[in-house]
Amino acid sequence: MKKYLLFMFSLLFGMAQSQIIRKYSNEFLNIGAGARGLAMGGAVISNQDDVYSPMWNPAGMMAIERDWQGAAMHAEYFESIAKYDYLAYAKVLETGVFGVSVVRLGVDNILNTTQLIDTEGNIDYDKITKFSQSDYAAILSYAFNPAGNPKLDVGINAKIVYRNVGKFASGYGFGFDVGAIYKADNGWRYGGMLRDATTTVNFWSINQKELSTVVNGEEFNPAPKDKMELTMPKLNVGASKKFDFSSNIYVLPEAGLNIDFARTAALVSTDFASITPYAGAELGYQKMIFVRLGVNRFQSITDIEDLKRKVSFQPSAGIGIRYRGLTLDYAITNSGIGGSNFYSNFFSLKLDMGEFRND
Repeated sequence: MKKYLLFMFSLLFGMAQSQIIRKYSNEFLNIGAGARGLAMGGAVISNQDDVYSPMWNPAGMMAIERDWQGAAMHAEYFESIAKYDYLAYAKVLETGVFGVSVVRLGVDNILNTTQLIDTEGNIDYDKITKFSQSDYAAILSYAFNPAGNPKLDVGINAKIVYRNVGKFASGYGFGFDVGAIYKADNGWRYGGMLRDATTTVNFWSINQKELSTVVNGEEFNPAPKDKMELTMPKLNVGASKKFDFSSNIYVLPEAGLNIDFARTAALVSTDFASITPYAGAELGYQKMIFVRLGVNRFQSITDIEDLKRKVSFQPSAGIGIRYRGLTLDYAITNSGIGGSNFYSNFFSLKLDMGEFRND
């Protein structure tokens, strides 16, 4: 084990020295999926218990007890400029729960005007074309109880990433996530999710001819190290407990920390790690109607008008309704910082076939 840790440390240090680390690489996988989790500000690390779990903590899939679940989500950012979609399926096996998820975040119909003006200075609008900038990911997940311990659930994600920038560039990547949930006897649940646990590597292929048309008309020839992108690990930890006020009403709060192993604009930021708190809660009635609130992404920013430092955060809210094995959730969240007016709407649907068969 010591030799393995030493090898991993040496490998990461060598990569860092090669300057291939990208602080915000593959950020589309950190958005999350499912309007429930988004409405609660991501406060579901220890209590997401369905087919949406792989995007928050794959260990949560162990709460799926029968048959299979399917899910779909759609969202649009910045007045429908960017579109975010998620599809997932989870199946109960004899030894655990297996899941597969597909994610896409894309901006379509971007105008390519690189050929608008010819060599003689003439404008030809017929030469305007369109392209898309899209990020895709396929995630295979597996959750299980190690050594048959009913109090501890463990989950693993294996993910393949494909990123495309029209005809200009494309990249492939792969990586792993590891998550765990511990259920204490007093009702508290503790969860942790280590994203990109072994780092996630993207290898880029660049069309030098096409890209040179938008780089001052000069030949673009990136160095080999610029064709590889490394995503460092991120750690999300949280604790939650369900409080029953009656047989029909409950409140489920969670609070925790998001930890980036890099200096960011977080409230607590050092060269080693940056720490951001989050919190959220769900109010449920008869396990049929749900109201949710959350807050996360606390950042220390500089106001562009008075140049003063201030704290910004991202609020969120949502509702949900469940009938038998069908659940429809809605969330609204601020997509910007500093109290901007950019709000995004999320709609997600979940089908629990085990509930239908049980009825």
